[in-house]
Order: sequence, then structure tokens, then C-alpha cells
Amino acid sequence: MKIGPHEFAGRRVTVMGLGLHGGGLASALFFARHGARVTVTDHRQDPAAFQAFLPELAAHGVRTVLGRHEQSDFTQTDLVVKNPAVPLSSPFLAAARERGIPVETDLSIFLGLCPGPILAVTGSKGKSTAATALARCLQTRHPGCRLGGNITVSPLGFMADLGPEDPVVLELSSWQLSDLREGGLLAPRVSLVTSILPDHQDKYPDMASYVADKRVLFASQKPGQFAVFNADDPWQRDFPKGTAAQVHWFSRVPLGPGRPGAYLQNGVGLRREAGRTETLLPSRLAVPGEHNRLNLLAAGLGARLFGLEPEPIAAALGGFAGIEHRLELVAAREGVLIYNDSAATIPEATAAALESLPAPVFLIAGGTDKNLDFRPLAGAAGRAAGIYLLAGSATRKIEALFRA
Repeated sequence: MKIGPHEFAGRRVTVMGLGLHGGGLASALFFARHGARVTVTDHRQDPAAFQAFLPELAAHGVRTVLGRHEQSDFTQTDLVVKNPAVPLSSPFLAAARERGIPVETDLSIFLGLCPGPILAVTGSKGKSTAATALARCLQTRHPGCRLGGNITVSPLGFMADLGPEDPVVLELSSWQLSDLREGGLLAPRVSLVTSILPDHQDKYPDMASYVADKRVLFASQKPGQFAVFNADDPWQRDFPKGTAAQVHWFSRVPLGPGRPGAYLQNGVGLRREAGRTETLLPSRLAVPGEHNRLNLLAAGLGARLFGLEPEPIAAALGGFAGIEHRLELVAAREGVLIYNDSAATIPEATAAALESLPAPVFLIAGGTDKNLDFRPLAGAAGRAAGIYLLAGSATRKIEALFRA
């Protein structure tokens, strides 16, 4: 949506869904601060989920409708801003569209207003790590660089702080990308895809539909921009056909002729360009796991394509300590290291974690079944000295796999 912030004054705006992490709060406050008449509506029957947000919303004059939706909030308004988790098939959104009322997201609003360059990252796993590492690299040269999106930070929350040259790194989920399919708003200077693995198959009809949403990341890029793909991922082999950007690759092994990019050699991340070799990633890292080494290599390549020199990239990546919920060392007790890898919500990610840590490893797992094939976990599970399964719809499938 292309519109200036001054044009929000006096408009009626409905924000649909506060989100699990309060993402709707940033949207509501953004519009309220620009003079809009804002209503926040969330149908969850959980008053405790909203309590932390209510004082600030009230202080900015935001009307709240909680525990339900009211049809009039979608038919008697000038703009609806939906949470990414709300499906486009919602009858309330349909009612808005029938009356010609635009339905946007915080990201579509942000992309229409952002004054500086965008770098965007997606993937089934590794996207949070790669996006955060990329932002850390950029911050060595651009202190005003910000990170937002699926990382639980709405970019509307820092919109007012951005200068015209400040880069923004966006981590984008398949749901967020699906919402950006129309309009060509997303055309990042650098796009980056970490890995494509089966995920969210309880929500998508098939893998092809899931991958189609991931392709939105680079579909509207233009010549002179850059797309970074994983050369080891079979799902990404035909991605270059879907973008006008200049394609670069990253890989665990040296790249063949005619495939520019970066690769690992004896644990070091290298980039060969114009007959010379650059080091983007040192052999010694602060984060465990070969999958993380590849994620950081991708981030380093993205930073290099944006214009950073190799030395500060390698220094930033070498000192990168990781992020919470991703092989995060949370405690050490009597020689026992305790890692939180709760973001490993697919079998391949759990397998990668098991393969990243020295034996003996004790695994605590379980949770919700996303209609995934758990067989990729079977081989790596043999490395575990003990496995403890928590209650959840996926637990029965995991138990059956281990008993087979």
C-alpha cells in the first residue's frame, strides 16, 4: 500500500489480531501515533493474553474488542491490517473486501513506506539465525540497521527511527510471504533462502504450495539486485528461473564453473570472485553445528553482496553467539550442558541438533504434529543416550518410529 504517514490522520483502521507476541500492538500504536482512529480486535478467549498490552493501547486512545470480532469493524472502516496468522479466507476479511476496503499487513504497510534498502531472508529452518547474523554484519558499517519480521519484531515499531540509508533485514515466514504475493511491494536488494524442508503440512495442501509462497521472496526482484540460494537444496535448483535478480549460491562444497557464490572448505567459508579468493567465515565459530556454519556462510555472502568488505564480515560472524531457542546454551550444571533448541520444530532440525553436540546427548522432545514424516529423525536419534517424550499429538508418531 503506497501512502504517506500523514494520510493516516483521521482514518478508521481495524487491526485484526494482536498475535502471540503482540505484533498487532506495534501496528496499532503506529497508526494511532499518526492520528488514525484505531480498533484492535482479537477473538481469542484468553483475557490474560491481552493484559500486558491494554494499558499502552488505552493510553493512545485505541478501542479494543477482545474475545470476539464484530462485523461492523470490518465493514465500517477505511483499512484492515491483519495478523499473518489470520487466513485470507476469514469471512470478516471477505466482508471488508466486498466493500472495497483494503486488507493489508504490517509488512505491506512498512514496505510501502520504508525509505532505505531491504534485505529479506526466508527458509524452513535457519532463517532466524541467518537474518540475525546478516544484521549483525551490516551493523558494523551501518549502525542504524534494523532487524524485523518473523523474528517477532514488527518493523512498524522502528519505522520512525530509520534514516534513508539505514538497511533493514526482514525475516519472512511463508505466511508473511503469502500476504505479499500481490502488488510487487517486496523487491529486496538482497534476498536469501536458507533451506527448504517439509514444514506446515498441516496447513498447506502439499509441499508445492508451501514452496510457492517461499518463491514470493525473490519473484519481484529486479536486475541489479541479488538472490542468494542454497546449492545443496534440491528444492532451490529451479529458483533462478523465478527471479530477475543476479543469482549467487552457497554450498558445503566448492561450486562448479559458472556458479558464483561462497562455499565451505575445511570449515572456512570462502568466496571466489574475479580470480581471487576471499574469506567470509572463519573456521572457529561461537555457535555449534555444521548447519549453523552454513547459515552463517549464507549471511556472510548476503552481507558481501550488499557491499561490506570480507574482514568485518568474518569478524562479526566469528563472534556471533547465536539466538535464543536455537541450540541456545541456557545452563551448565555439574558438567552437564543444557541446550534449548525448541525452535527445532521439524525432524530434520532435531536431527541436525543431535549431530551437532558431543556425546552423550539426552533428548527431550514431543509436541504438535504438523503432518510431517519423522523418518529423517530416526538415524540421528541413535546418537541419543536417552530420549524423553513429552505429551503432544506428534509424540505417538515419534514413539512408533523409535519402536519400529
